[in-house]
This record gives sequence, C-alpha cells and structure tokens, in this order.
Amino acid sequence: MILEAKVAIVTGGARGIGRGIALALAKEGATVAIADVRDATPVVDEIERRGGRATSDRCDIRQSGEVDAFVAQTAQAFGTVDILVNNAMAARVGVPISELTDSDIDLALTTGPTATLYFMRACYPHLVGKGRVINLRSGSEMSGIPGYTAYLAGKAAVAGITRNAAREWGRDGITVNAICPFALSESAQATFDASPGMLDAIYGQLSLPRTGDPEADIGRTVVFLAGPDASYITGCTIAVDGGGTFVS
Repeated sequence: MILEAKVAIVTGGARGIGRGIALALAKEGATVAIADVRDATPVVDEIERRGGRATSDRCDIRQSGEVDAFVAQTAQAFGTVDILVNNAMAARVGVPISELTDSDIDLALTTGPTATLYFMRACYPHLVGKGRVINLRSGSEMSGIPGYTAYLAGKAAVAGITRNAAREWGRDGITVNAICPFALSESAQATFDASPGMLDAIYGQLSLPRTGDPEADIGRTVVFLAGPDASYITGCTIAVDGGGTFVS
C-alpha cells in the first residue's frame, strides 16, 4: 500500500490503459478520481469491490472550465491532489497529411497537449511540495507511422511539456515523468482489426513479443513513478513496450 492516503486523478480511466492505471493505483491505496467523457462507473465499482476507493465524473478534457471544475471538486472531496496521470487522448489515425481536416488536427491537439496543460495548471497548487505527474507519450514519435501525423504531433508536444515542466517544477517538489506504453486498449484493437498483419509486424519488432497488460505492466509502472522509490526521478520517459522503443 505504498500510495495509501494519496489522491490520484486519471484522465480517460473508463477503459483500456486508463482503466488499468486506475486499478493499479487503487490497489496500492490511492483514492482515484477518474475524468472521462465515458461512463467510468464500472471501473469505480470494480475498485470498490476490491476494497479500494474511487470516484468518477464526466469531464470533457478539451474544456478548461470543465477541467478546473473536476480538479476543484476532487480536491474539495478528498483534501488535495497528489498524483496526476494524463492518459486520455483522441485522434483520427490512418489519415495522410494531405487529407487531414481542421477537425482532425484540432482533436489531436486539444485532447493531447492542450488538455495535459489544462490539468497540470489546475492541479499545480495541490501538487506543490509532494506531487507526481505522469504523462503518456508514444514510442511511435521516434519512428513515425504513415497516417498518424496528427496523433504523433500531439504526443511529441506532450513530451516537450514533460521535460519543461520537470525543469520548472522540480524546485516546487513536483516530479514530472512520462511513459511510452504498448497495450491492447479498445481503440488500439480497433486499429489493428482494421489493418490485418499490423499487430504481427509489431510483435516482430519487439524484444518481448507480446502486448503489455494495462494493469500489471502499464499500471505498475505508473505506480512506481508515483511512489517513494521514484522520488529522485524527473524529466524521464520509461518505455513500457517490450523493447519496441529504446528511449535514451
């Protein structure tokens, strides 16, 4: 229970990787507040059945007012915010640059770097002195995937935010790190289903040819970065992808 008495916000925790992260944090004692446009009640119920504590509310992460309100109500209900996990992001993939619409670009950037900044800004007063921020990047930033430009632009911006915030907030007692995960979330599975052979090709490039488990692999890494053993780590990215990306 290394996160006992800690309060964590997880964006996009209703399913997939976000769900796994929420479950892992709660297992270690954290109270988890899930922000999602989807109904996260099943995840809250699962956490409570396991003996943990969680809550959820609808939040459109593209709207700064909704982000501010979610953070404020979380802090009011539980006293503070100790851990922020910026997991949620939406993007339309498989679209060449020449065919990107304004909406495609706007979606990736507003749910990625813009939402990350909204939550970091809102959580900052509560994080000072002991806070942890964990942002989600993509290993594909380094290699590139045709048709993923808007998505990867958003993820690369999150990488820059992570590094700069680590510099800016370190003296305030806040660590800021990132992970590059590989796991079969619902959205990832839909992409692979639409592109036969793509998943097998990825396995062929991995040192550990399997998909990561959202809770046991991705979630446990977030727990590490949020816990006491990572108190002297900041500005770093951990690739939790079976050796698909060697971040250096």
